[in-house]
Amino acid sequence: MDRRIFIRTTLAAAAAAGLPKFGLAKTLAGIGVQPNATLESSFYPSLSGLPALPAINWAAVGAVAPTLETTPSTLPAADVVVIAWAESEWAAMQHVFVESTSSMPYSDASTSSWSGWVKYSKSMPSAPSSDDWTYWGYYRLVLVNGKRVLLFKSNTHLDWPGQTYLADLINVLCEQVKPSLILSTGTAGGCRLGDHLGTVNVVNAGTLYDSSEPSASWPTYTSTYVPAWSMVENASFSSLLFGIPATSANLQTLATQFNKYYDTSYTLTTLNGDGLCTPTTLPAINNLTASGTSLLTASTFLEGNTSGDYDQFAVIEMDDAVIAKTCQQNGVQFGFVRNVSDPAQNASLPASVQENWGSAVYDVFGYYTSYNGALVAWAMIWAM
Repeated sequence: MDRRIFIRTTLAAAAAAGLPKFGLAKTLAGIGVQPNATLESSFYPSLSGLPALPAINWAAVGAVAPTLETTPSTLPAADVVVIAWAESEWAAMQHVFVESTSSMPYSDASTSSWSGWVKYSKSMPSAPSSDDWTYWGYYRLVLVNGKRVLLFKSNTHLDWPGQTYLADLINVLCEQVKPSLILSTGTAGGCRLGDHLGTVNVVNAGTLYDSSEPSASWPTYTSTYVPAWSMVENASFSSLLFGIPATSANLQTLATQFNKYYDTSYTLTTLNGDGLCTPTTLPAINNLTASGTSLLTASTFLEGNTSGDYDQFAVIEMDDAVIAKTCQQNGVQFGFVRNVSDPAQNASLPASVQENWGSAVYDVFGYYTSYNGALVAWAMIWAM
């Protein structure tokens, strides 16, 4: 799933080794883990020749690029808030909503700050390790088809500093921005057995995992929000999507590096359970709101697999049910636009291998899956 924590001595060591940094979106800059934390694995894959995201041809769908508004030093009012969480997701948001008229190189997936974004740290509550958690996130204001959209890159998460503080952030956004809709976007672990790498699932419900209770007792929070789908259904919308470059050659290179690091000898076929890491030509875009499908939010590691564990959920991720609960309390509609950055895993593999392989796939391809997810979020807002 998104934002797994891996063992690693320091970020500086990774940078010095020339390892790709966008996997670190799951770490310090991406999820707000304390700077002195260690991570469960120091394996970071390195694939060469991965493509840039292209400039977006908005005219192909009869649209224009988002307009950059003056972003004030205090949270502005907006019609919609769009939240991203990890660095690769932030880069994708930046490309779609801010810098869409030029290409974005693969190396930008690891960017930890963007010009024009305002750091938001007002009225930070006291929290455990608060010396390390010093700001809520970054924001930027844009205009999409006449609607004011506040983009927000969160530094506040369910896993750190915790559920109370994530709820505090959402309360602040509801009370000060006064949006009619909050959308959470980004990467997630797949659990539906037909969802290949890059699938984008849109839902309006979140279920909060509780290991101490049977699944029938897990609370689910649902919105009345129904996404406007006319832009996604535009005959030319597919021309804006980007094919995930998880070619057989790239996946084999990834598997070779994976086996070398972990001293294993798994074939790509074994690692690529049911072929789900092999993307379809263009990603499937699924509006699951009509079916009432919920996503599953957990603060601990969970993995969907080919045996169908958690396959009743859209995806597994680590924040959205808290957003759902808090928005529901504030009377604000919400929706979730989650891309499958690591599909359901081969159930025959040990749990640690499933986790590590899913993370490796995320590290390499999460930038691309996030782009398509951000584009779907834009399309939903444009058509509102």
